[in-house]
Amino acid sequence: MTGQTPLLNNRYQMIEPLGSGGMAQVFRARDLMLERFVAVKVLRPDYSADPDFQVRFRQEAKAAANLSHPNIVTVHDFGFDQGMLFIVMEHIPGTNLKTMVENLGKFNPEEALPLLVQACAGIGYAHRAGLVHCDVKPHNMLVTPDHRLKVTDFGIARAIASIHPDEQTDVIWGSPLYFSPEQAGGQAPSPASDVYSLGVVMYEMLTGRPPFVAKTAEKLAQLHREAQPEPPGKFNPAIGDALEQIILKVLSKEPAARYRTADQLGRVLMTFGNTRQNPAVALTPEPPPTDTEPTIAPQPTRRATSPTAARPVVPARPAVTRYTPPPRPETIEEEVIDIDWVAVALGLLAFVAVGGLIPFWMYIYYQFTAF
Repeated sequence: MTGQTPLLNNRYQMIEPLGSGGMAQVFRARDLMLERFVAVKVLRPDYSADPDFQVRFRQEAKAAANLSHPNIVTVHDFGFDQGMLFIVMEHIPGTNLKTMVENLGKFNPEEALPLLVQACAGIGYAHRAGLVHCDVKPHNMLVTPDHRLKVTDFGIARAIASIHPDEQTDVIWGSPLYFSPEQAGGQAPSPASDVYSLGVVMYEMLTGRPPFVAKTAEKLAQLHREAQPEPPGKFNPAIGDALEQIILKVLSKEPAARYRTADQLGRVLMTFGNTRQNPAVALTPEPPPTDTEPTIAPQPTRRATSPTAARPVVPARPAVTRYTPPPRPETIEEEVIDIDWVAVALGLLAFVAVGGLIPFWMYIYYQFTAF
């Protein structure tokens, strides 16, 4: 966009560019009607001028606008003005995840897992709504200063693919570094495709590098379809065997071998994170205090100086399984002595009645056998 078009739709005043990609340029803008800052993504002129794409883009923008989730960038508006298609979204302060990876080199699991769980929550919500992102990559994950992650650009890549199915670029089926084997083969993406791309993002966050690197998109596509990634623990020993197995499962070539949706992956990562932070030994219940046990005042616990610092080891009493004490002897004796005399009397009466019938039947027997 040039300085000659500072206002879109007579409402959105362009302030400054925030970034650009293969399909669009993003601006920080001011909504003059609601008096708030927004982000406006303006599509490339060759896409904006295509009537078929305009129809498809509006469909995808409407679907994305119906997504309301804390981990998805909200779509406020979309339109066509001055020969340009644009989409208006909430403005997210902060940076994208790709920039964070480039600055940090690699994340520790304790730093990466909370962000990945949020990404899975947002994309999983879209999966439940029947939408596939198609272009999951760290560039499309915005992180606020308070570490809230929001996923953006739902449906735009799919809209472009619908009118240019033969174009194999990072604009169509996702960036070559992050697309799934089925996307690399030209097949339509599914929720499992987004899961694979999340696995690539997870691999890159924890190792500082994507699982596959090549000079051309064609070679990258071949690697995604055929090659096995290096175990991520080779580049970051802090990952551990359990998390490494999760990553390699997500990067399976066959969609059926992965987690089916981002929700499933998110639950696995959340459970793993909780287990990592709270080992099973810490869940052993303490024994109930006894009369002979001295009362011990609680000791203050020192807070770790960093997210990865080990927790202090506090001496504890031996773990004893809680149990229900047996009943008192008096109770047992009372239960034994408390006899149901009515039942006993009825039993004796039945015995006498049955026993009294024996002589009667013997008399009948001899009467008939005497003849």
